[in-house]
Amino acid sequence: MDTDHRAPAGRFAGLTTAHVADACLRAGVPVRCAPAAVRPVVAGWRLAGRVLPARHAGSVDVFLEAIDRASAGDVLMVDDGGRTDRACVGDLVVREARAAGLAGLVVWGAHRDTADLAAVGLPVFSAAVTPTGPLELDPPPAGALDSARVGPWTVDARDLVLADDDGVLFVPADAASELFDLAGSIRDTERRQADRIAAGESLRAQLGFGDYLAARAADATLTFRAHLRAVGGAIEE
Repeated sequence: MDTDHRAPAGRFAGLTTAHVADACLRAGVPVRCAPAAVRPVVAGWRLAGRVLPARHAGSVDVFLEAIDRASAGDVLMVDDGGRTDRACVGDLVVREARAAGLAGLVVWGAHRDTADLAAVGLPVFSAAVTPTGPLELDPPPAGALDSARVGPWTVDARDLVLADDDGVLFVPADAASELFDLAGSIRDTERRQADRIAAGESLRAQLGFGDYLAARAADATLTFRAHLRAVGGAIEE
């Protein structure tokens, strides 16, 4: 893992979560996306950093304890079980996270104080918004600061979280450098393809789509993905 936890933001600049997700596919790394409901509170927000997990049970003290342990550039990963009937994060927690140097928050649950969050400016990605805070206090779960659940995935400090307008993606920190390099290559190939489309050369021509159809007619097991790998295409079937 990078010793400077702010480094992922620099490596992610100029990339998108879509680029990195495609890189995961190419590298054989599981593609772990947060559920599609998890969106930026303000369109255009981006973040990248080490996962700082915190499982919510009705009180903000778990977030304050996590922040107390954080390194600059970490991303507070709030696990409220995907609940949308209560907000577990509001502006005070976000202001505290910003003051501590965190890169942002991802909330598997709901937030409130939307206007204040926009004014604070620290990126927050959340599954829902509702005006009510917690109405009950449950016993804190064991290991509340060790890992967090996000949809079907369990993440911890060995993971990086990347987020933009396309959604939220988790990648292993020890594979991040390789994935960012591969994502950059995919991005560059796609940009060249886009330029060629703008210049009048269809994507079908670039990818030899006619050849693929002919080859598939002779071999029904041939997939477009296999064809793309053979011709160096950057899109997936």
